[in-house]
Amino acid sequence: MNTVTNILKTAFVSASALVLGGSIVLAQADGPPEEVTNWVFQPAFDSTDAGWDNGLMPWVKAVEEATQGSVKIRVEPAGALTSGSEAFSAAVAGQTDGYAGWATVYGGEMPEGMLAFGMAMGATTPEEAWEAMWGNPAYRIGDIVQEAAHARNLHWAGWSDQGPNAMFTKFPINKLEDLSGKKMRAGGPQAIFHAAMGGSPVSLNAGDIYTAIKLGTIEGTYWDTGGIDDMSYQEVIQYASLPGWNPAQHQEIFINLDKWNALTDWQRKQIDGIFESTYFETSKMHLDGVDHALQVLKDSGGEVITMSDEEIARMRAKSISDVWPQVGALSEGNAKGVALWTQFLKDKGYIK
Repeated sequence: MNTVTNILKTAFVSASALVLGGSIVLAQADGPPEEVTNWVFQPAFDSTDAGWDNGLMPWVKAVEEATQGSVKIRVEPAGALTSGSEAFSAAVAGQTDGYAGWATVYGGEMPEGMLAFGMAMGATTPEEAWEAMWGNPAYRIGDIVQEAAHARNLHWAGWSDQGPNAMFTKFPINKLEDLSGKKMRAGGPQAIFHAAMGGSPVSLNAGDIYTAIKLGTIEGTYWDTGGIDDMSYQEVIQYASLPGWNPAQHQEIFINLDKWNALTDWQRKQIDGIFESTYFETSKMHLDGVDHALQVLKDSGGEVITMSDEEIARMRAKSISDVWPQVGALSEGNAKGVALWTQFLKDKGYIK
């Protein structure tokens, strides 16, 4: 009898241990792990860029809060660990844990990034951009970008609409022909657009733009509207022309895929869960910055030009016929994305 009792007691204790062990595993699966993951990010810009305070840092804060402190991120400015132009490839290689920037250095290293950056005369608001990229299952262009990111050992985890990327010039732009023959700083998709409009794009590092405009080497630049006062462009240009070539320019955040996969399922779910909320939060912050920057330009004696609906329609039509095919030709994913963007604008009634 004692032997039987002991066997039953042993079985009960073993079963209790299994239940307890299973409960611990379940608790760990449904909550933060005990070990803290520390990441180091370096974006393609420094702390003076509008994308720092109004894009990347709010996302970092949201990640740390969502993971209950189990993921902590230190952000270093461009140049601290590698150059801004090398920041994307550094994240791919795992030299850093994450990156933030535009169109993955304007599409040179991942053409599909241009779909997320924003199409020439494409979406006009954050709401439209979100609908096309993620919100409406009829399009889901974001899946194309995510697939391309995973193929390059990255996970796309953050996004922000920085407002219009517009033309800031010494000359007025009221119609697309006003760009003809003009020398302007333009990189990547901006250069494709400017050349299509008959202009002469010039490649320059960001730090050289102010001086080049002042000396007359170029006649203006393409830039995100909310960041012009950070660069003091109001001192050397007279005009801002809206809605710009890209009414909703975006900035993306990527995490090294190996580091992403090393997280628990719960941590990954928590970070993916803030993608949409931080998108609209930071987009609003950027749009507030747009209003401020344009007021700074006006206060300095500059003029803000808003193109007529007729001219906007003309510029959109030329962009779709002359610029979008060049973007689509860069990769199979881009071709699919351009087709979906075209359908989106048709469904919105912007084009026939």
